[in-house]
Parts: sequence; C-alpha cells; structure tokens
Amino acid sequence: MAALVASAALPPSRAGEPLKNVPALGTPLRLPDVPLLEGGEFKAAAAQGQVVVVYWWASWCPFCAQVTPHIQKLWQAHRDRGLQVLGLSIDQDLNAAKAYRARRSYDFPSGAVTPAVQAVLPKPQGLPVTVVRGRDGRVVAAETGQLFPEDVEAFARFV
Repeated sequence: MAALVASAALPPSRAGEPLKNVPALGTPLRLPDVPLLEGGEFKAAAAQGQVVVVYWWASWCPFCAQVTPHIQKLWQAHRDRGLQVLGLSIDQDLNAAKAYRARRSYDFPSGAVTPAVQAVLPKPQGLPVTVVRGRDGRVVAAETGQLFPEDVEAFARFV
C-alpha cells in the first residue's frame, strides 16, 4: 500500500522509477548526531546495536498526520525494549514543527533535516518515509507514503 501511495503522488513520467535516496534493504545506514527540536541531541554512537526507526515528516504533510500517531505509539510501547526513533522534520519553519509536536503531545526524539544531517543521511523523495535500521546497522525495512497502523506496529518485530 505505501509504495502505491508514493507512486501515485509522483508525476506519470516518474511512476515506477525507484525513489531517490530511499535506502535498499540490507545496505548499511549511517546515522548522524542530530540536535533535537525540543533540546538535547540524538547521539548516533548511543544507537549502535539498537533498532532505530528513522522517520522523515513535516507538519504540513497530510500523510504524515496519519502515520505520526502510530510512530509515537510504537516508540512508547517498545522504547523500554531498546527501540529508538529518530524523527526528521523537513519543515522550513522549525517553530511550526515544534508547535505541531506540542499540540499532539509527540515526544519521540525528532530533529530537523539540516545541511549537516542531509550530508550524512539524505532526505528520501516523498513523505512520509520510514526506514528501520536493524541492530547490525543495516536497513531491514524501508517504506514510503502512508502506512496502516498495523504496518507501523510490525516494525516492533525487529526489536
């Protein structure tokens, strides 16, 4: 379903082509240190050996509005088992991103796609994009577009 949503959002000449910067299953996924929107920092070194869900989103994205509550639930339910989430907002106005998160009581770690973050972890084409890095540092799942709640919850199998 998610791939269909992403393809449907592309111009006809692009439909069926691989999406830019979506990492392939099994490839290593390097993570940067990321300053978080509400303060603090996501430390890549602390994520070594952990399952990390990397989630690109924006406050204005209607598909993100459907997926983000499920990312929050996933993180709340499995963070004690070692699941980490790194949200990456592409909002130009970081105050809008912070306000969006505050209104919805989202507290999973989330930063912004800055030039420094982009240099290490380029933003994939489309929104939302969800990539799961396994304990071995390799991509175990990569989804574009809207996901059903059960799709997001299924990421817990990697923990």
